[in-house]
Formats: sequence, structure tokens, C-alpha cells
Amino acid sequence: MTITQNAEKQAAMTPDMALALLTEGNQRFQENRRADRDLRQQVNETRTGQWPFATLLGCVDSRAPAELIFDLGIGDVFNARVAGNVVNEDLLGSIEFACKVAGSKLVVVLGHTHCGAVKGACDDVRLGNLTGLLAKLRPAVEQTSEPEAQQQRNSQNAAFVNAVALRNVELNVEAIREHSPVLRELEDEGTIRILGAMYDIETGAVEFLG
Repeated sequence: MTITQNAEKQAAMTPDMALALLTEGNQRFQENRRADRDLRQQVNETRTGQWPFATLLGCVDSRAPAELIFDLGIGDVFNARVAGNVVNEDLLGSIEFACKVAGSKLVVVLGHTHCGAVKGACDDVRLGNLTGLLAKLRPAVEQTSEPEAQQQRNSQNAAFVNAVALRNVELNVEAIREHSPVLRELEDEGTIRILGAMYDIETGAVEFLG
């Protein structure tokens, strides 16, 4: 039976250990195996506090639920989700809380293939409040150099979409370090690690970057 994440486990955790737990969980997911855990018991055991070992910034896409693709239980991770897994002030504050206050050891910006938000940015979609959100992904579109032909730089080109999604992850990892002195200091100290990852919605596999 998997032990619920608790203060003792978190205190003994290193960033590399946290990454290993996510890697192992994704491998189980790919093999359609699940760790033996009692979720109702975990509800009871976390009623007085939480000690997550990692913080995930992922996309709202219904095909990329982090707790499932990493085979996680209740109390294991903080899971922030926004279309296109982009960083803003509110999310930075949430991640700072997760790491500086609540003790999370790893920050993962989790992008995924065939991302609808990325497709919208590639096509420069304008729609209500979505317009401003997609504008945050435009730098990734502009910094993806291939293909050069304009008629191939759109949502119909899956390879281009996935390349933009990858660049978007990289840019948001950079943005976390640039705009959060709190998190940058924790990483410099070795208390946490910040990295990106890409989830393949066709295979179920997660590839960690760096």
C-alpha cells in the first residue's frame, strides 16, 4: 500500500527524488498499472495538512490530467492548470506558495502535443478573453523558425504545433526564473528544481527537458 505523502516524506525528499517519483508514475501509467493506494484513506490522512513533493503547471486540456498520467494520489502534488500552461503573476504567486511555504521540491511546466491553445496561437485566433491568453503564446510561435513557408505555419501542421508547444514550455520555465526571485533563489540553493516536460497524448509518455 502506497504511503500518503506526509511531512516526514517531504522533509527527506530531494528534487531528484521528486523527479524520479514522477518518472516512475508515468511509466506505470504507460503500462496501465496503478500503485496500490486507498484514496479515501488519503483523504482522511491529509485532512489536517498537506506536504506535496512537486508542483505542476499544466494545460487545461482534458486529455492531460496530471494526477492520472503520473499515477498520483491525494496530497502528492500541487496542480495548477491554465490553457497553454503559461505563467502569469497569479500562477507565480501560487508556485511561490507551493515551494517556499508548503515545501514542494520540484516545479514542472508540463506542455503536451496537439495542444488546442497552441493551435489557436499558431492561427492567431481572436475570441473574447482568449485573445489575451493566446497572445502569451505568440512568442513561442515567432521563435519557432521551421518551417519558413507561411502557409505551413498553422494549426494544420502537427509538427509545427508540437514544436511551438515545446518552445512555449521552455519560455515559461525561463519566465519562472526571470520573474520570481523567490523561486530562483530556491533553485540556486538546490532546494528546488525547475524544469519543463512534454506529454505525448498519443502514447501517454512524458519527456522531461533538462
